[in-house]
Amino acid sequence: MRHPLHEVSCHLTQVARGEQPADLVIRGGTLVNVLTGEFLENTDIAVAKGRIAFVGECRFAIGTDTEVIEARGRFVVPGLIDGHMHVESTMLTVTEFSKAALPKGTTTIFMDPHEISNVFGNRGVELMQAEARELPLKVYTTFPSCVPAAPGLEDSGATITVEDVGKAMQRDDVVGLGEVMNFPGVVFGDETMSGEIRETIKARKTVTGHFPSENEGMLQGYIATGVSSCHETVTREQGLQKLRLGMHLMIREGSAWHDVKEVVKVVTEDHVDTRNISLVTDDVYPQTLIEQGHLNHVVRRAIQEGVAPMVAIQMATVNPARYFHVEDNHGSLTPGKYADILIIDNLYRFEPDVVIADGQIVFDHGRLMQGLFPTFDYPHEVKHSIHLHHPLTVGDFQVVTSGERDKTVVNVIQVIENSARTQRVKATLHVEQGRIMPDVANDILTLACVSRHDGQGGIALGFARGFGLQRGAVASTVAHDSHNLLVMGTNPEDMAVAANELAKLGGGMIVVDGGTVKGAVPMPIAGLLSDKSLGEVVQEVGQLEGAWRQLGCEMNAPFMTFSLIALPVIPEIRISNRGLVDVENFRLITLEDND
Repeated sequence: MRHPLHEVSCHLTQVARGEQPADLVIRGGTLVNVLTGEFLENTDIAVAKGRIAFVGECRFAIGTDTEVIEARGRFVVPGLIDGHMHVESTMLTVTEFSKAALPKGTTTIFMDPHEISNVFGNRGVELMQAEARELPLKVYTTFPSCVPAAPGLEDSGATITVEDVGKAMQRDDVVGLGEVMNFPGVVFGDETMSGEIRETIKARKTVTGHFPSENEGMLQGYIATGVSSCHETVTREQGLQKLRLGMHLMIREGSAWHDVKEVVKVVTEDHVDTRNISLVTDDVYPQTLIEQGHLNHVVRRAIQEGVAPMVAIQMATVNPARYFHVEDNHGSLTPGKYADILIIDNLYRFEPDVVIADGQIVFDHGRLMQGLFPTFDYPHEVKHSIHLHHPLTVGDFQVVTSGERDKTVVNVIQVIENSARTQRVKATLHVEQGRIMPDVANDILTLACVSRHDGQGGIALGFARGFGLQRGAVASTVAHDSHNLLVMGTNPEDMAVAANELAKLGGGMIVVDGGTVKGAVPMPIAGLLSDKSLGEVVQEVGQLEGAWRQLGCEMNAPFMTFSLIALPVIPEIRISNRGLVDVENFRLITLEDND
């Protein structure tokens, strides 16, 4: 059981005075003091009621039933805190994600569940929160701000209102407003965006941001409204600019977005004060969790780029705790704090030997304590969220030209490997019998975004380049942020099969070639989450990734890049169920551009 400090403070002082024994004592380790920047050798920690009672020589606190861990020769580190992430991006339930993250040293997360809220609104958020409450992983919520992310440009399954945000800010497990992606709406005074920010500030909670634009005037206007952080920074110059303007800089390293190498130069070359910088993951998929880790991987990457280990640890512990105003409970190994503790033998390798959460050992030298993770069942309707107007046909994926010509110029979405951004490029494509044909030889594929929430239909068609598919088709209901049905392929026959077969699975991701399914990850929970174990999902994702390669794609984590092709808040161009979106100008544009 997790105890508020006021319930156990008297007992903690009794342990500190030697009047009561500790539940757990960690002996002789080198304590990483993130408050002073010191490595304190041969330091003990006494734990009682899930919190730290005493730091120093603790022999007096060892009683008959006290558990003792010998940490001599190893480092004792605060549990890692991920200040911005989407559990849904892992494809796992909160429970299965926690089983993967805790062994890697992540003991606290600030999740932004705007993926599930785009499908089920506030109910989806509450279900994930309910699942999280019984876990050893501490899960705080930044309540979704942009549902849908771009009103008028896309259609989601639900809408979050100012009233919803105001009510959410009264909950103890909601610590702020999730990334405010509609930055033009914020700057130009959109009533909903302004209202959500106002309700958050009134509740004295944190407004987290998302600002990928290069426009300085918009940036400063954005900050002036109360938005105080950004994780969409990809260059050193952007990082410096945001820090100088008072923003909390979140440096991201996910499965597909690798920003540490460039952005962390503000630390290694510009030598800025690092107290207003955090390391975050944002989006991580299952293979990364198994093969590289979670936030420990981001800490490791920062160290590899020249950041001092102490500073890297501070950016993943005390800094996010202070940013979200939870430093009374989190972020350092000091009296009164939750006993979330890592024991590590090598800070450069940064793989925990032992992970302790709330004073309980949850991971010990390769063994996860499975009994600490209760099961949680999502209701029937959440597992049946794919509502298509009709079974999709070949004709639904044939792009009809608006004129009578043999060739036509089209706007194409050019993706960039390991980047969330896209480029707007033009291509001249052949027209056959009134249909615009893809150009597989030049890597231009047919793209579709199909409305899947209301059963009313609605299909937008376009073209994408950069994936390298030579045959077949792929589809996904993980389509940030409205999570409609995305389909892309070299031919309409395989596209139709991929879309229909994925709908039968309840959503997820699929690869089809020659009418045959070559790989699939079923995600029946809101079309976003698997109901299987981590190991099973890792195996399915591996097969899916292999199937992408068989079709000709050599891109790193292609399904993650594909899932963002419908996100109309990151420049330059996207597709939604309503059509092509010019993100720079926040407007719908035509597919053909023959002027």
